[in-house]
Amino acid sequence: MAVFLYGSLRHLPLLRVVLGRAPEALRPASLPGHAVCTVAGQGFPMILPEAGAQADGLLLENLSADDLARLDFYEGGFGYTLREATVETADGPVVAEIYFPDPGQWQAGGRWSLDDWVARDAALSLRAAQEVMERMGTTPPEQIARIYPFIRARAWARMMGEQPAPTALRRDVQPGDLEVVARPTGFDGFFRIKHFDLRHRRFDGGFSDWFQRETFVAFDAALVLPYDPATDQVLLIEQLRFGPIWRGDPVPWTLEPIAGLVDAGEAPADTARREAVEEAGLELGDLKRMMAAYPSPGYSSEHFHCFLGVCDLTARRQDNDGLADENEDIRSHIISFDRAMALIDSGEINAMPLVAMLLWLARHREHLRASA
Repeated sequence: MAVFLYGSLRHLPLLRVVLGRAPEALRPASLPGHAVCTVAGQGFPMILPEAGAQADGLLLENLSADDLARLDFYEGGFGYTLREATVETADGPVVAEIYFPDPGQWQAGGRWSLDDWVARDAALSLRAAQEVMERMGTTPPEQIARIYPFIRARAWARMMGEQPAPTALRRDVQPGDLEVVARPTGFDGFFRIKHFDLRHRRFDGGFSDWFQRETFVAFDAALVLPYDPATDQVLLIEQLRFGPIWRGDPVPWTLEPIAGLVDAGEAPADTARREAVEEAGLELGDLKRMMAAYPSPGYSSEHFHCFLGVCDLTARRQDNDGLADENEDIRSHIISFDRAMALIDSGEINAMPLVAMLLWLARHREHLRASA
């Protein structure tokens, strides 16, 4: 069996991940009367009939049943189905299978370029594909399609995580200091729980024994605390949170900074600005970076990028915001800095990220007010 590849699977590292092996029987081919276009609002392409056009690609031949099953899993959840067509090769026409989008599934954009995609998106898509293929046999393709934006966000978090914080005091890791072996058990859903064995070099120079642990594999998030230095006021949001519910807290509504998931390829500062509009109806310009930190490094990969949004809060209405399609019900509070600090002392502010951000503001507040 032969499959004509016209899109991102022409990138050999990605094809290798999807097949689970190095591709072998590959040769150039083209499909006359068709064009490859971007899918509007997505990072992948589609093929469609167009008179006078020609779709260039690769012909992948001698596929096994396992190869085809892996390709179907990768493509199937996004509404792509194999259809037979005749492609042109240097040795003449060949009948091949092609993944065409289901009618009405996607809206076409402009022409799609493999070179542009490789420069812009290949590294991220390669990491996302690794998680997708790890889920084969446990997650239906339709579910993969639903959570694919979050799979890409997790891949983006791993890419950002490869830039470590300084090591002036803590250990500067050397090759061989840490060995981690993933187990096939765990949980794969919107979130992931990874079960693994590890051992590491101890501070005395020896190695620990092998031991088992589990880690909650989450996302990066951007947090922003709006602050008006002229009036010395901050904006906090209030919303229902599920963690307190399952801890047995009778008051699971918490005071927090504005926050949201960093989408794949998005700069954390842009996430902060977007979330300020969605959660508080607030347009923010320049942001001051506070800190980037792990809130719970003992068991979670979650990482927070924290910003201060210096702004004018005098015209801001205190009302409800949030996205209805995400079941968000968010209330804003504009209060004085002194009252916010008193709420830390009383324990009413009990979300640790907000505590840390207010303490950061306490350290820099005098300079910010003098510059206002």
